[in-house]
Amino acid sequence: MIDRKEIERTVKEILEKSPKRNFRESVDLAISLKGIDMSKPKNRIDESIILPSGLGREIRIGIFARGETALKAEKAGVNLIITPEEIPKLGADKKKLRALIKDIDVFIAEAPLMPAIGKSLGPILAPRGKMPEPITPGGDILPLIERLRKTIRIRSRDRLTFHTSIGVRTMSPEELSNNVEAVLKRIEPRLERGAQNIRSIYLKTTMGQAVRVV
Repeated sequence: MIDRKEIERTVKEILEKSPKRNFRESVDLAISLKGIDMSKPKNRIDESIILPSGLGREIRIGIFARGETALKAEKAGVNLIITPEEIPKLGADKKKLRALIKDIDVFIAEAPLMPAIGKSLGPILAPRGKMPEPITPGGDILPLIERLRKTIRIRSRDRLTFHTSIGVRTMSPEELSNNVEAVLKRIEPRLERGAQNIRSIYLKTTMGQAVRVV
């Protein structure tokens, strides 16, 4: 595991070196691997990770639901509600579907709707890592929504280098370091040789220079 002090040092360095911008910059983490055959699906990274300090911005959530579940989702402040009747219509209008999901970070769906979603919308949602997490119809979705608001998904696909946002510049060095540490703790056990399979780790703000952690 990467030393916590090294993470904190790098976080402070990128925050100090990067000039302040007139927009909210994200803080991004880039991980490069080595000694792994990424052509084999079993070696690829596909993880949902809860960030202890949150992402510093709103995670936009969409839900496929009807009735009681849809009402609960609306009260919980879900950003997009798609009814079962809309699924085949969206499947027939790929342009509208792409525009609709562009600003949604994560989807959930009532479990009985998953076959229809997979058939009509899977070709668009799956490559973008946005296939919904199934939920029980009528269940208590508030705990799940609260968890998703602090969750990121990391997908390496077949590449040795992958990136993710771990916060925004206005967060404290400690908060950002907590998030970096959470990601690394989740990724390392997934690698055959743990930290030995990591070639490099970089941190940067959106417009800032990348700084190497290791």
